[in-house]
Amino acid sequence: MSERRAVKTDQAPDAIGPYNQAIVAAGLVHCSGQIALVPSTMQIVEGGVAEQAEQVMKNLAAVLDAAGSSLHRAIRCTIFLKDMNDFATVNEIYGRAFEGVEPPARATVEVSRLPKDVLVEIDCVALA
Repeated sequence: MSERRAVKTDQAPDAIGPYNQAIVAAGLVHCSGQIALVPSTMQIVEGGVAEQAEQVMKNLAAVLDAAGSSLHRAIRCTIFLKDMNDFATVNEIYGRAFEGVEPPARATVEVSRLPKDVLVEIDCVALA
């Protein structure tokens, strides 16, 4: 069994439950879902789905950076949306994070509710 290492950074929100921001194991970074919490205040960013998606991508990038990886090394993401009508907005913001590189595999699903009643959550697996 390979070793595993927990990732913790103050540049992304603290875990709000019994989980880590990410786990590095077997050459991969497994990031927990990120929501639109501002790390310094642990409050949801003001605004709508666009502002939330921007914050989520910042948080995800910070976790990957702390793990020694980056969004450009992502191999799979899952986007959870409160409302599939927000797909185009979130897709555009998400897509900017992968400009100039092959984007990762991805699934997008609509869910009935997300933590803290946010509008979007994104998780990720990346190369370590």
